[in-house]
Amino acid sequence: MQNKLRIIAGEWRGRNLRFTDAPGLRPTPARVRETLFNWLRGDIFGSRCLDLYSGSGALGFEAASRGAKSVVQVESNPQACRHLKENTVVLSTDRIKIVNQDVFRYLAGDAESFDLVFLDPPFGKGLAVQTCQWLEDKGWLSARAKIYLETETGLDLTGMPENWRLLKDKTAGEVAYRLYERFTE
Repeated sequence: MQNKLRIIAGEWRGRNLRFTDAPGLRPTPARVRETLFNWLRGDIFGSRCLDLYSGSGALGFEAASRGAKSVVQVESNPQACRHLKENTVVLSTDRIKIVNQDVFRYLAGDAESFDLVFLDPPFGKGLAVQTCQWLEDKGWLSARAKIYLETETGLDLTGMPENWRLLKDKTAGEVAYRLYERFTE
């Protein structure tokens, strides 16, 4: 089954992208994306973005549409990655790189510095805090990186990196979403 999502703003505003119907794949709702990108308004243009557990690619494509310099989308589902690659062809962009790999395998590799990270792990698997720790501990973040984290409401986030400050947080139904900023001494 084919599903569609619409890019909200920027270069590809109004374009529909297809994504796969896979278990646990739930694109970030349009109103949540709109709130997130309002929060990030001054941070997107020219940024290097990492979209982990990218699924439909909604966040990474939206960032690229709004002027991100580059986006790396990491997704373990091969069918979802096929759709991500097809969407980069439809949009004729070389600013989005698709990586078909488990997120922890990817983060165990050679680190690059990213300004924005979108993190939307599958619900009910307890991956959020560990992924955040790996981003911090393995050198994937620029000095003042912003990290967007989308989880199920009520998830215990004990153990988040101590040098991350929560800037914004909201809930929408079963989804809790937060924006952090990384600080270094």
